[in-house]
Amino acid sequence: MLVVHHLNNSRSQRVLWLLEELGVPYRIERYKRDPQTMLAPPELRHVHPLGLSPVIEDAGVTLAESGAIVEYLIERYGDGRLAPPRGSAERLRYTYWLHYAEGSAMPPLLLSLVFRRLQTAPMPFFVRPFARGIAHKVRDTFIAPRLKLHFDFMESALADADWFAGAAFSGADVQMSFPLEAGHARGMIDASRPRLAAWLARIHARPAYQRALEQGGEYALLA
Repeated sequence: MLVVHHLNNSRSQRVLWLLEELGVPYRIERYKRDPQTMLAPPELRHVHPLGLSPVIEDAGVTLAESGAIVEYLIERYGDGRLAPPRGSAERLRYTYWLHYAEGSAMPPLLLSLVFRRLQTAPMPFFVRPFARGIAHKVRDTFIAPRLKLHFDFMESALADADWFAGAAFSGADVQMSFPLEAGHARGMIDASRPRLAAWLARIHARPAYQRALEQGGEYALLA
C-alpha cells in the first residue's frame, strides 16, 4: 500500500487531499514538528536525506517534492482525471501553476515568515534594535510589495475561470492550495481579492478535501 510520510501543518496535507480525490488507498506515517523550532523531526531523514515532508513510498519508489508527487500520482492513478489533455492550452496552464506554486509563490511567503520571526526572536539587548529595524525595513520595502504583486497576479488568473488550469478542477489546484492557504492565514486574501476567497471556499467544500483533513489531523494553516 502507498505510504505517505505526513508532517503536521505541512505541504503533505495536499498529498492526502490528492489521494482522496483519486480514491487511492494509502497509509499514513505521522511525524510532529518540534514545538519550539517548528522543524521536522530527525526521524524523517531515515526516509529521505533532506528530512522533509511530503515523502511517499509506492511500489518500491521513494519520492519527495510536492510537485513531483502530484505529477506522479496523477500519471499513475489518474486515468485521465485531474490533468487536462496533453497538447491543450489548458495543459500548459496546468503545468505552469503546478510549478509556480513552489517556484514563485512560496519564496516571498517563507521570507515573510523568517523576517517576522526575526523581529521577535531572543537576542542580546544591544543588537535587538538594529536587527529588528533591519527586519522591519526588509519586510516593508521588499517582501510586502512582492507578496502584493503575486497575490494580485493570482487573483487576476481566476478572472476567466473558476480553477487555475481552466474550467475544470485539477492537480494544479491541489498544488496551489498550500501557498494560498498560507497567504490567507497571513491576511493576504480578503474582500480585495474575491476570486481567491471564492476559490478557497470551493476547495474547502470538496468532500475529498474534508476527508483529507480528517485523516491528516492538525492543520493550523486554516486557523
